[in-house]
Amino acid sequence: MRKSIENLGGRKLTGGRKVAMRGRRKYEIDRYPNEAVAGPTQIITRRSRGNNNKVAFKTAEFANIIDQENKKATKSKILRVTKNPANRDYERRGVISKGAIIEIENGTARVVSRPGQDGVVNAILIKSTTTTTAAAAAKAK
Repeated sequence: MRKSIENLGGRKLTGGRKVAMRGRRKYEIDRYPNEAVAGPTQIITRRSRGNNNKVAFKTAEFANIIDQENKKATKSKILRVTKNPANRDYERRGVISKGAIIEIENGTARVVSRPGQDGVVNAILIKSTTTTTAAAAAKAK
């Protein structure tokens, strides 16, 4: 994957070909995207600019779930990706990205972090199975 966003060559206004005077620099070259999927946790580290390291998920097993009603954070197991508005193919392949709707042990949640770049899956609880059963039990009394 040598190509990147910048177009060194390109075309002239007349349609003729422009030849680049140089090749690509190392900082201009892209790398393959790291797409996190659900499964046993695998973390990779990549060197980034300035001799820094980026920690990223290859596969994620657990997510930090924030329950906004109860103001509590819990760690929950990821079962599967139900919807991913970023890309229909991501939804089919089960890729966890920011904005993805994941099914967890106690309901569904929306991912708010970037697992392929941050190395952590943070999500906000959308619909909980435990709180609905607790609410139903309270109504029955």
